[in-house]
Amino acid sequence: MNTLQTVSEVFQPVLASWLGRLDTLIAMLPVWMKPLWIVALGLPAALALIALGLQGLSFVAPRVTAIGRTTSKEATSQPLFYVLLAFGIVALLLFPVLPFNTFGEDIKLVKADGLTLIKVLAVVLAVWTASVSIAEEIEGRTALTLLSKPIARWQMVVGKFLGVMLPVILFFLLLGSVFLCSVSFKVSYDSRETARPDPTVQECQSEMLQTTPGLVLAFLETMILASVATAISTRLPLLPNLVICATIYAMGHLLPTVVQQTADRLEFVAFAAKLLAVILPGLDYFSIETPIATGQPVPPEYLGLTLLYSGIYIGMALLVALLLFEERDLA
Repeated sequence: MNTLQTVSEVFQPVLASWLGRLDTLIAMLPVWMKPLWIVALGLPAALALIALGLQGLSFVAPRVTAIGRTTSKEATSQPLFYVLLAFGIVALLLFPVLPFNTFGEDIKLVKADGLTLIKVLAVVLAVWTASVSIAEEIEGRTALTLLSKPIARWQMVVGKFLGVMLPVILFFLLLGSVFLCSVSFKVSYDSRETARPDPTVQECQSEMLQTTPGLVLAFLETMILASVATAISTRLPLLPNLVICATIYAMGHLLPTVVQQTADRLEFVAFAAKLLAVILPGLDYFSIETPIATGQPVPPEYLGLTLLYSGIYIGMALLVALLLFEERDLA
């Protein structure tokens, strides 16, 4: 009897704490769930738009579309896709309740860390898919069998890139939806934790809308790295591909700062930094930590310029991929 009483005394505060948090969650539901109409309408609309785009592409380039669909099915049937997806969902659900100790500014870190997490996981998925679908097929002579049919090498390269991007698009849509829900919830959660006035639906919706351009920019950055991974996969296997893409990711974010710091240094050092900044993608332009920290929206003009830059760089990377693949002996 004493043992049961001791156990009850130990677990009673824990149970009361959990029940209190549950009451808090229930009380917050009307506020943070109302803005989720953005996700409820946006996710089906995006999936329908992708399906229509694939249908239209199948009429214009049926062989490219067929290769892309086959590659994407192989990628989404592998355990890694679901492991990364599950890890991302769990992490995004935990971010809102983790204490960041930023004196009421936790929402900014949640948005920045969430965008970085989605982007890094998507890049890992893209590099892995490109390596498996291109490098391993070349080494296993599967590519030679495919090219023995009336399929040009450029069709295989473009189709493989499409097949790499389709799982990444699905990955972004699913994790992006969870992320926007967690951002809306974080606004309500912080107000309860810091005893501030309850937020309005408009505040939750505003934070979600400010985060959405960040998802677009993160997706464009992932597309650039996926095109680079596609080019590298025509020559190198998974591990070197992953190392090179990780190096490009790090340098792409650091080079603008390096160029500024070396502007007044040795001429050769400054020239080398500028040369690398021209050759490697400027990935720092796709980060929105500054707008998040200052609460400023991302201008539509900026999104348009980054979209143009991404299209040019992806086109150049695929051209390099085609040149490398044309010179590759598959026999």
